[in-house]
Amino acid sequence: MNGPNKTSEPPRIRLVFQLERAELPRLYDELARFHKGVKRVGRLRTLAYEGLLVQQGVLKLAGQEASDVSGSIGFDGDGAEVTNGLFEPAIDGRDGP
Repeated sequence: MNGPNKTSEPPRIRLVFQLERAELPRLYDELARFHKGVKRVGRLRTLAYEGLLVQQGVLKLAGQEASDVSGSIGFDGDGAEVTNGLFEPAIDGRDGP
């Protein structure tokens, strides 16, 4: 017998996230500002969620233009380029440290 009125919740998603600075220096440096633990996980969660909102058009970045359709936001270019460009190396002309 299982307990009465057992609610069916979706299972939790547990991730083990390993990142080397050479892969994504901007993201690495941002996360390295926080000590291991809750604050670092929270920052990663925030960055991921905000990126999702931008990709879905809920948030607007510089370079985006409002669409004629109510409730939607358009990009001057391809939205995937903006999202993917967030984690590219810096454009200051240096290849590394």
